[in-house]
Order: sequence, then structure tokens, then C-alpha cells
Amino acid sequence: MGTIQYGNGDEIHIEDRALAHLKVVIATKLRRNESFTLSWQHPEGDSDGRSTIWLHPSIPLRFTFDDPEAPQINAQWIQSLMHSASSTGGISLVDEVLDVPEQTGQP
Repeated sequence: MGTIQYGNGDEIHIEDRALAHLKVVIATKLRRNESFTLSWQHPEGDSDGRSTIWLHPSIPLRFTFDDPEAPQINAQWIQSLMHSASSTGGISLVDEVLDVPEQTGQP
């Protein structure tokens, strides 16, 4: 379980694979000097509910991963997260988009 430390040091706990993908999207948006929101459901063990933060290039941000190896990035998931980041609702941490091969009906 990785963390995002944002602003005053509050920690947001997010699974490492999801965090790696969020990092790509967040870094891209902030590099473009774009502000946006990030929303997520609280993980098991935390209080029930969901949270949203405002991300701005001037606010300190740190990503910390438990796994020392970076995962392979799923381009479709990045695309989905980038699409939500550009919407009025901001980034919603959605489940990974998997590329499922089309069934041909052949045995």
C-alpha cells in the first residue's frame, strides 16, 4: 500500500499499482500547470466514505511506494484516468481497465 503525502503532510493510502498509474496522470496534469480534483473511496480499515482533494502545482506532493519495483504501466488505464482528470469531476480512482481479447466463438 503506497501513499500520497499532500500539502500539510496528510497521507492518502492507495494500492501501489493504482498509485503508479495515478502518479503518471497527476504528474502530467501538474507539469501542464493544470489544477484538478482527485476523488477516491476510503480503503478497508479506514473510516467509511470517500474523499476529494484539490491538486495544484504549488502544493507539495510526494508519492511513496511499498514495492521497490515499478509496475508495468497499462496505457488503457492511464487513458481512462486522463479522461476523468479532464472532466469537471476530476480524477476518480477507477478500477484498472483490462484489455480483454475479443471472443471469436471458435473452439
